[in-house]
Amino acid sequence: MVSQHSEETRLLLGTVVSIHLVGSTTIKDREQALERAFSAMRFVEETCSRFDETSALRELCRHPGVWMTVPDILFESVRVALEMSELTAGRFDPTIGGTLVRHGFTRHYATGEQVHVADDAMDETVTYRDLELDETMRAIRLRKPLLLDLGAVAKGLAVDLAARELNDFSGFAIDAGGDVYVHGVDPQGDLWTIGIQHPTVKGEQIAWLKTTDVAVCTSGSYERRSPLDPEIHHIVDPGRGVSESSLLSCTVIAPLAMLADAVSTAAFLLGAERAQEFVDDVELAGLFISDTLEITMTESARGYMK
Repeated sequence: MVSQHSEETRLLLGTVVSIHLVGSTTIKDREQALERAFSAMRFVEETCSRFDETSALRELCRHPGVWMTVPDILFESVRVALEMSELTAGRFDPTIGGTLVRHGFTRHYATGEQVHVADDAMDETVTYRDLELDETMRAIRLRKPLLLDLGAVAKGLAVDLAARELNDFSGFAIDAGGDVYVHGVDPQGDLWTIGIQHPTVKGEQIAWLKTTDVAVCTSGSYERRSPLDPEIHHIVDPGRGVSESSLLSCTVIAPLAMLADAVSTAAFLLGAERAQEFVDDVELAGLFISDTLEITMTESARGYMK
């Protein structure tokens, strides 16, 4: 028997976001819950987007050298990003925004709106070590002019906050352009089935997972290409300023989307030689697709395969 369910899709976080909600409640209850979930995601976007001139992130970037008290959502996103930077010795770096602008990533991924950045925020020497955090004051200081890009962290956080609004329902699935969170059961009462995008064949899946109560996030080279150089995609090695990885995609399974998103991006940047060891070290599950379409995975990921 198919349970009562509702589904809605919106443009948010620079991508298409779909939420499928299952529960024996009224349509109005489900609609209100969906609205709360989308509102939570919108708040993260409005706070952490480098494309929004009015965001707290852009306000922070306009005041280098000054301690700025920031919203908790921005502080936590930067804190997690810095942890990933330390774990990867800088291969993951949230100060990559200026490099992305130089490669032509200057338009909002969903709306096409142009982002304007001061020239002094494009310093090629900046690294994550140019960020200082004050845990007590919940404040951040930029040692140099720079542009933050928190896409690999904030989108996962947005998914987690949306999930928190839906936890009272018997099941839900959130899909935010490669960041997926599933809970409970699908409308048929089964575990959720999640497809892993084929990195070279658009619209096809290369693997399937069967699971629930986890986040599944995929980072790949196939989604967004530079308008200036087709060899460059949106995941850039901060040290060399180029897109270079022996992986086509990396999928990580974790209890939280913020963690899965950050680790999948970091592992992708580390490449096929080090990605699996890195994901194992942080005690998560991962699936990796090489540039020859070879699929490898951590031992812990095998239990999720359909």
